[in-house]
Amino acid sequence: MKDNLQLVRTAVIHKLLFLDFRSDRTNPNNRFTTLRKRVSTIGSAMRNTAERNREVYMIENLNGIFETIKYNNSNSILLYRNDISENYPVHWHTGFEFIMPIENDYTVIIDRVEYHLNPIDIICIPPGELHQLIAPKTGVRLILQFDFAIINNLWDFEKIIRITNRTRLLTPENAPDIHEPLKQIMLEIEEEYFSDPPLPLKAASIYAKILEMNVIIGRKFIYSNTSNFPEVRGRKQMEYIYKFNIIFDYIDKNFTEDISLEDIARVAGFSKFHFSRLFKQYTNQSFYDYLNQRKVKEAERLLLDPSMTITDVAIQSGFSSISTFNRVFKSTKKCTPTEFKNMYNRPDGETYTV
Repeated sequence: MKDNLQLVRTAVIHKLLFLDFRSDRTNPNNRFTTLRKRVSTIGSAMRNTAERNREVYMIENLNGIFETIKYNNSNSILLYRNDISENYPVHWHTGFEFIMPIENDYTVIIDRVEYHLNPIDIICIPPGELHQLIAPKTGVRLILQFDFAIINNLWDFEKIIRITNRTRLLTPENAPDIHEPLKQIMLEIEEEYFSDPPLPLKAASIYAKILEMNVIIGRKFIYSNTSNFPEVRGRKQMEYIYKFNIIFDYIDKNFTEDISLEDIARVAGFSKFHFSRLFKQYTNQSFYDYLNQRKVKEAERLLLDPSMTITDVAIQSGFSSISTFNRVFKSTKKCTPTEFKNMYNRPDGETYTV
C-alpha cells in the first residue's frame, strides 16, 4: 500500500512540475518563479498528506497483536478524530480506550462479541482486551486512549476498579442518566486537545475530564451492584463491595496457585457457605467458575506467544492437567487452545482477524 502511495505521489509531482511548463513562452525568470511556486505547493500538499496518513495508520507500533501506544509529549493521553475508512486488526494494549462515533456508525469486536455503535454511543475498552475496529466507508469517530495508571493509583478509585475496568457500551437508551454528561465531556476533551494555540493547563484539564468520566461511570455501577446484596443496606452494602474488590485482587495475584473455597472465604472474613452465596449474588457465577475464567483469560494471553507450547500455557495459567485445561478452555471460548492459537497466529507472524 505504501509503495502504491509513493507511485501516486511521484506522478502528481511530475504533473505539477512539468504540466504546460514547456509551453510557457515567458522569459526564463518567470518560468523559474512558476517552478518555485509549484514546488512550494507540492511541499505543502505532501505535509498535509503526511498529517492525514498519521490517522490512516493510527496503530503506529504493532508487534504481533500488541500495540504500544505512542503518547504525545509524555502526557499519557492520545486522541484521534478519525475519519478514515480503515479497519484495525485484532490487537490489545495497556491503555484504556473510549470510542464515540460522531458521524455514521462504527463496529468494535471484543473477545468475539460484536458491538455496533450508533452516533454518540460510547464504548469503554479496558486495558488488555483483545479488540478489532471496523469502519464504515464514511464517518467520523473520537478515539481516546490514556494510561489507566493516572487514575488507577488514586486510593478511593482502586476500591471500585472491578466495576469500572470492564467493557461497557453506554447509549442514550441503556444509560440515559449518565450518557449525556459523558458525551459532553468527550466533546470538551476534543476541543481542549485540538485547541490552537494550546490553552493553559491543557493536560491537567484533560486529566480532570477523564477522571470525571470514570467517576460518573463508577458511581453509576457501584449503586447498581449494591442491589446484588438485598439483605443488607447502606454502609454494609459498600463494605461488601470493598471486600469483594479485595477478593478479586487476591484472585488476580494467586489464581495460578491452588486456591480453595475455604481459602478465599477466609480472606473475605466469611464462612464458606455465606461467602459462596454472596459471591454468586455479586458475580452471577460460582467462585470456581470465576476462577477458571480468570485462568482462561491468562491462557489467552500466553497462547498469543508462538514460542509457548500448549503444555507450558496450561501450567503457567494454573491448570493442573492438559485435559482440564482443554475442557475448561473449550467450555469458555467455544474452541480448543490449539484452535485459538492457530486463529491468532500465522506462521509468517501476521495475525488473523475475526
